[in-house]
Amino acid sequence: MTINEIQQGTKAVWSGEEEYLVHGATQVPVVLSVAYGYHDMDEWYDVAIGKKKGHIYGRNTNPTVHAFEDKLKILEGAEAATSFSTGMAAISNTLATFLVPGDRIVSIKDTYGGTNKIFTEFLPRQQVNVTLCETGNHEEIEAEVKKGCKILYLETPTNPTVKITDIARMAKAGQAAGALVIVDNTFGTPINQNPIALGADLVIHSATKFLGGHADALGGVVCGSSELVEQIYHYREINGATMDPMAAYLILRGMKTLHLRVRQQCTNAKALAEYLETKEIVEGVYYPGLPTHPNHDIAKSQMKDFGGMLSFAVKGGVETVRELLPKLKLAHRAANLGAVETTVGPARTTSHVECTPEERAAMGIPEGLIRVSCGIEEIEDILADFEQAFEQTQATLKV
Repeated sequence: MTINEIQQGTKAVWSGEEEYLVHGATQVPVVLSVAYGYHDMDEWYDVAIGKKKGHIYGRNTNPTVHAFEDKLKILEGAEAATSFSTGMAAISNTLATFLVPGDRIVSIKDTYGGTNKIFTEFLPRQQVNVTLCETGNHEEIEAEVKKGCKILYLETPTNPTVKITDIARMAKAGQAAGALVIVDNTFGTPINQNPIALGADLVIHSATKFLGGHADALGGVVCGSSELVEQIYHYREINGATMDPMAAYLILRGMKTLHLRVRQQCTNAKALAEYLETKEIVEGVYYPGLPTHPNHDIAKSQMKDFGGMLSFAVKGGVETVRELLPKLKLAHRAANLGAVETTVGPARTTSHVECTPEERAAMGIPEGLIRVSCGIEEIEDILADFEQAFEQTQATLKV
């Protein structure tokens, strides 16, 4: 049985580790050494120039980090992967690798706030032309890509409104125009969605989120062809946004339960979304697993399940958010997602804290929007917690 013949959940446990197990250990060790010594000068040189496998310096490569990269490339069905200190480092380094002044990038308006800032602030400063299309308007995206661009950058599902883009359709448009198609798959996870199989060239994850799953390690990763990843790795090794080996170990350990966590998070998110649709205080629920979601059919065609993320808007806006969230007992009010514990927060303090209210409004993010990252708790307890919080809030605000 080869690694390609087993299921994703089994790959999450076993893949990418055997080469790095030493002294009979069943777990990948944390290698903290910064430098790696060689007696043979020719062997040292061959490793340094990449002619032979090995390590010379921690900013370049590390055995623990390599094990994490190998596991991700297998889960995403990629030839290669390279890692970063954070998810935003993965995004910014990847874009910087391929874009030069005068290039054009096409993307969507609903990307994560930090990514949006790169598009609206940093890339224009570097004379890179940026066109942001309405998320879900596939005809508009295709028309803009057809005009010519270096990169088509997608995020699906989006953060925080979980909008969906047809990856296969957009990949076809990007390839016809000679563009690199890059997909942020953080919300999708490699358990639920594999963009490379749908035609994307590169897949990016904030490993801090679902991959690690325990909110205790920062990291990012990009997967794709060996040719493309080698270029990104070269940029990263020189510019230094290196993943820490302890973070790689923690994320590796978290990934062993990735399929179990994601399965429960998907179940919880769907049940919570269905419950929220019944509440009079809720103005709208955003979850691709609901038949009412505008791109439910696309999500159904390209995702194995619909993810652990959802958001909802409440009547009364920010005032209701202020009353409601502190009343939840089984949810962290914090700017993170993908962990085993349920986490809640408004976009104004989480995903799009960098943006002004006007910028959030232009992206279709109301100030009364609450993002929910469902954890692995028993769903009956989560629903009961939201119910008591809603009852108290409605009694206080009379909404």
